[in-house]
Amino acid sequence: MADPFYDSQARLVAEEMAGDNAAPLSVGELAAKLKRVVEGEFGHVRLRGEISGYKRVASGHAYLALKDDGAVIDGVIWKGQVNMLPFQPQDGIEVIATGRITTYPGRSKYQIIIERMELAGEGALMALLEKLKAKLAGEGLFDAQRKQRLPFLPRVIGVVTSPTGAVIRDILHRLEDRCPSHVIVWPVKVQGDGSAAEVAAAIRGFDALVPGGAVARPDLIIVARGGGSIEDLWSFNDEIVVRAIAACSIPIISAVGHETDTTLADHAADLRAPTPTAAAEMAVPVLADLRLTLAAHGQRTERCARRYHERAREKLEALVRVIPRRDALLGPQRQRADDLGARLDRGLERRVTVARGVLDRSSGALRPAVLARQLESARDRLDRTWRLAQSLNPDALLDRGYVRVTARASGDTLVSGAAARAAGAVTLHFRDGQVDAKVERAGPKPYDRKSEPADQPNLF
Repeated sequence: MADPFYDSQARLVAEEMAGDNAAPLSVGELAAKLKRVVEGEFGHVRLRGEISGYKRVASGHAYLALKDDGAVIDGVIWKGQVNMLPFQPQDGIEVIATGRITTYPGRSKYQIIIERMELAGEGALMALLEKLKAKLAGEGLFDAQRKQRLPFLPRVIGVVTSPTGAVIRDILHRLEDRCPSHVIVWPVKVQGDGSAAEVAAAIRGFDALVPGGAVARPDLIIVARGGGSIEDLWSFNDEIVVRAIAACSIPIISAVGHETDTTLADHAADLRAPTPTAAAEMAVPVLADLRLTLAAHGQRTERCARRYHERAREKLEALVRVIPRRDALLGPQRQRADDLGARLDRGLERRVTVARGVLDRSSGALRPAVLARQLESARDRLDRTWRLAQSLNPDALLDRGYVRVTARASGDTLVSGAAARAAGAVTLHFRDGQVDAKVERAGPKPYDRKSEPADQPNLF
């Protein structure tokens, strides 16, 4: 049996053999050939399929897959083309994609580089619309609670629409007929590429105006467009337009299309108008009606004031008839005043009589004899008090040979030898004057010490 390692059909090491007519290809070479064949054979194609797995990465490119019942093909949309798509791709939407078929050697896959994408008929368009409507409704953008009341008489009205169409002329004409107003037009494209971004930017621009600035800030905004197909009105179904309307702090009237046309902008706006002309009618009242109403109110006010005046006069006249005359009102008061006057006179007379009696009694106590006795008694009391004071005067004894000793420093009278020794310097008060002395402790005596106190001081 032949060795398999050396068999011609199963060699261990590749060798060129007779009959080989092509060198082996590398994987990269094969991938490059396949890429040239695929791109050369198909070039640009249009594929119809349902979007699946759509995602946009940080670089701005988008990746997705297109599928039908039998097959799936990967797709890539570069950043520049993503920004130019007329709608936001979503899973489950059937589209027609136009692009180039190519391969991706890194994955051994073929794919389509999408350059343009369109919805596959109105059915797909309506499906996309319903998906977006459900999403925005779930966020509360269409809730009635968040809608604002329109001002009764806006001073400035902002209009977002095309400056060249019949819409702006209809709005201005209707406003002029009803109530001439200050209108600011923000010109935008109302269909086609970039129109949704312009409409959203205009709404945000009006909302960003500062009250009292160089450009007047509108009190009301009208977003308007004439009628058309669903494709023509699609810009007003765009998510950026709906979010701009919902976020605006200025009340907005949506007047897009005719009565049967409905867009997501209508749901987000504070009020929907069936036509642009109807939006102008909703925006302002009729000036002539206002004048008539004001005139009627003025007449009613005047009649009410006149009727009130007449009724007040009637009430006053009725009161005058029942009010008593002046003499009848003041008679009792006058009589009471006379009575009080008489009582006052009598009271004063009694008061004078009583005072006179008190005075008479008091004057009796002031007779000279009585006063002399009182004076003599007071003099006797004073003499007794003086004699008592004289007897208590310590200096009265000086005439009898006594001496009063005081401390020279304090002037206090000293009554003991111990106090004199403690004071040291003393003053001797005699009948005819004073003598200063110094107290020293007593020394030995040549005579009997029993004859005088032991603590008798020596005076010099």
